[in-house]
Amino acid sequence: MADAGARPEPPTPADTDVIVLEQLATRFDEHRVHEGLDLRVRRGEVLGLAGGSGAGKSVLLREMILLQRPTSGRIGLFGQDTAGLDAAAAQALRRRWGVMFQRGGLFSSLTVRQNVGLPLREHGTLDSALIDEIAEWKLALTGLPPDAGLKRPGELSGGMLKRAALARAIALDPELLFLDEPTSGLDPASAAGVDELILRTHALFGATIVIVTHDLDLLWRVCGRVAVLGEGRVLALDTMAALAHHEHPVVRAYFAQPRPQA
Repeated sequence: MADAGARPEPPTPADTDVIVLEQLATRFDEHRVHEGLDLRVRRGEVLGLAGGSGAGKSVLLREMILLQRPTSGRIGLFGQDTAGLDAAAAQALRRRWGVMFQRGGLFSSLTVRQNVGLPLREHGTLDSALIDEIAEWKLALTGLPPDAGLKRPGELSGGMLKRAALARAIALDPELLFLDEPTSGLDPASAAGVDELILRTHALFGATIVIVTHDLDLLWRVCGRVAVLGEGRVLALDTMAALAHHEHPVVRAYFAQPRPQA
């Protein structure tokens, strides 16, 4: 098993690309979000999506998980072009990934255990007792105490809620994980705990992980490569060490703040 405390190295270019975005354009009336955006995500890597507010990170995430269609361009997932997918084929693809939404996205009317077990109920034929056991195991994997599953989401702290959201995202043992601002709103200690959790999850499952985040500490600690969005496209794609010295003025300005310099 890989060392959960070490940042994963990106796979070699020969590995299969799990996500392929080609010449993606996204427009809302006259507003251009993406224009000619290209990006490839390698199997097994942890890739960060960074960039200033309004760079289109969240829009790109919604397009990759098939919640929104781009204006033009191609999205390929697991070797399949998503443009002509029917509802059944799209649903089969969705079973292969999990999503951790920025604010958790848990249903307040359900217990945490019921929330984690929901994907298993929707996509499988397991009986309720086994689903509850699997949900409790997933919660334990994220470091939550045994009684957390019996609580409602509103009874959890911010850090515990993030862990519960990740437990639901990995309920179906996905090949691909999307994490939307996994450390937003957390204190430094809780954010560091989520960093460790992501590394441990990657070591355990070997899933490809795409992280949308403004947290530069998370990018440095967890991501093998980072794509910096701006001007409607990917301005740079490299390791954080290389990006910290990038020549593009937008990328340079993004990393010129005191914390990333440290």
